[in-house]
Amino acid sequence: MKVKKPMRIWIIRRKYWVAGGCLLLAAVMFWVVNIPSVIGVSATERQLPIYCVQRDEKVLSISFDAAWGNEDTQTLIDILGKYKIKATFFVVGSWVEKYPESVKALHDAGHEIMNHSNTHAHMTQLSKDEIIADINACNEKIEAVTGVCPTLIRPPYGEYDDNVISAIRSIGMEPIQWDVDSLDWKELASPEITQRVTSQVQSGSIVLFHNAALHTPEALPGIIEALIQDGYTFVPISQLILEQPYTIDHTGKQLPDTSQPPATKETGTPAGYFFPPAAA
Repeated sequence: MKVKKPMRIWIIRRKYWVAGGCLLLAAVMFWVVNIPSVIGVSATERQLPIYCVQRDEKVLSISFDAAWGNEDTQTLIDILGKYKIKATFFVVGSWVEKYPESVKALHDAGHEIMNHSNTHAHMTQLSKDEIIADINACNEKIEAVTGVCPTLIRPPYGEYDDNVISAIRSIGMEPIQWDVDSLDWKELASPEITQRVTSQVQSGSIVLFHNAALHTPEALPGIIEALIQDGYTFVPISQLILEQPYTIDHTGKQLPDTSQPPATKETGTPAGYFFPPAAA
């Protein structure tokens, strides 16, 4: 009898474990069937703009946001012209209204004029229709001055969510961020701006400056010369980003999608992709 008791206890305990396991399995199945939205949220990948681009050659883009002042725009045009560099300027619609002559001067100098929203609103607080209306309003103002409709947009404050990115891409535009922030808007000294940019740049980088930052005109020539000496060439963002098909990884880097056949106008666009309008 003393030998059998442990076996009896084990059998009883095993029954409890089996019963408990069945109850746990039933609970999991109930959760899966009745709360699929939770699973959907966890399985959905966040939509991302382009922060930088995978490029084998030493090439990068410098960009400027124009939303407020206009004191240095012509100076920037002159500096970029000296080095024969074309940059991308993201301008706010209200800035276009206030400084149309500067918008035209930038365009005439060969720089890209792209969208930075109409009023510099927080797009994450807007509905999809409101976002689209805001973007179109800015596009119309830019096109009225330059004759070219923007194909790229940088959301104000660098803020975005899935709704913002989805709205932008639904009208055939591409959202652009940056991977190198000069922090020139903080009025950093010229050497500090130069160090930040030159130490962080890599092939395919997008650098963020502002057209009215205090020390940007002072820092820009040294940055350009250092990068040229390091073997870099400069192109507008529309020439930096990849054509379809592509993917964007979790860091925001745009990569060629080798799993998809190249899209052409003859064969059509692979599912899930679009052709952005050709940049002028």
